[in-house]
Amino acid sequence: MSQLFSSLSLRNVTFSNRLWVSPMCQYSATDGVVGDWHLVHLGALATGGAGLVMAEATAVVPEGRISVGCPGLWNDDQVAAWRRVTTFVHTQGTLIGVQLAHAGRKASTLRPWDGHMADEGHGGWQAVAPSAVPFEGYPTPRALTLEEIQELPSAFVAAAQRAEDAGFDVLEIHAAHGYLLHEFLSPLSNQRNDEYGGALENRMRLLLEVATAVRAASPLPLFVRISATDWTEGGWDLASSVALAKALREVGVDLIDVSSGGNVANAAIPVAPGYQVPLAAEIRAKAGIAVNAVGLVTTAAQAEAIIASGEADAVMVARAVMRNPRWPLAAAEELGDVIDWPRQLERARTLPRR
Repeated sequence: MSQLFSSLSLRNVTFSNRLWVSPMCQYSATDGVVGDWHLVHLGALATGGAGLVMAEATAVVPEGRISVGCPGLWNDDQVAAWRRVTTFVHTQGTLIGVQLAHAGRKASTLRPWDGHMADEGHGGWQAVAPSAVPFEGYPTPRALTLEEIQELPSAFVAAAQRAEDAGFDVLEIHAAHGYLLHEFLSPLSNQRNDEYGGALENRMRLLLEVATAVRAASPLPLFVRISATDWTEGGWDLASSVALAKALREVGVDLIDVSSGGNVANAAIPVAPGYQVPLAAEIRAKAGIAVNAVGLVTTAAQAEAIIASGEADAVMVARAVMRNPRWPLAAAEELGDVIDWPRQLERARTLPRR
């Protein structure tokens, strides 16, 4: 069997393989409540052979949504709607996680196909951030008060508990792509002069408080997605990410989901197949924590090489499964691995069933 389709155990969960589906925004919820689109979208991915399907950025408070169409986990109606999705995913023998998020200064947009910013007349709200520093093309956010910052870990805990009630198997804290927790990490967006700004230790404080609180509240495997670098001089960088990963390991985080960018518009990002894999590899080697790699992983051989070389413990894919939700089944056959298929799809096999 390939390394890609070998099992991986984290905390109390065993993943059947190491080819996972990345969280992908769908902008298709109503008042934070998911519906038929999410059932079909995530349900299709669950029939595709991935070891884990990760649901998209899901806000812990209403103003934490990226867009007016993003889902949430701040009330019981949202729990019931998500439970419908997780119940089906589990019928396929697939694990499902959820990415708990707060969009910070990049919040209050319309759905991408409807335009850009959402004003109050279109369901929008005042975005918040560590400092009143706007992301390019967005309104200036309101700087959070100290009291508001100290309330955020409780919001993440409440959402984590609702996620567990909704049937999710894995929790991921979103601290990447220029959203709120990443905004606190980067000196480009965090210009505070209190205990949550300035020195690296202070800029990491909120994320560590959130991770510590969620870890204490839930037994589920806990991931943290980070942007390992801002790709901009003077911004968040790989050395800081290694220090952060070590600190997250100490508070009980099980895996670092290593992405990059998103906090600086038009950053010079060297996009190419596997361009973020070296970032994951360095964090894994220097911080002593499990990682997954993301970013233009589009072939089975490429994904297998990442795992076999020890650069990452798992690989997450997005666009490949957008194009073909059952791409992991095809990848397994390409590597000569015989894995379980949904019985309804057995006629499409090219390798004999076990």
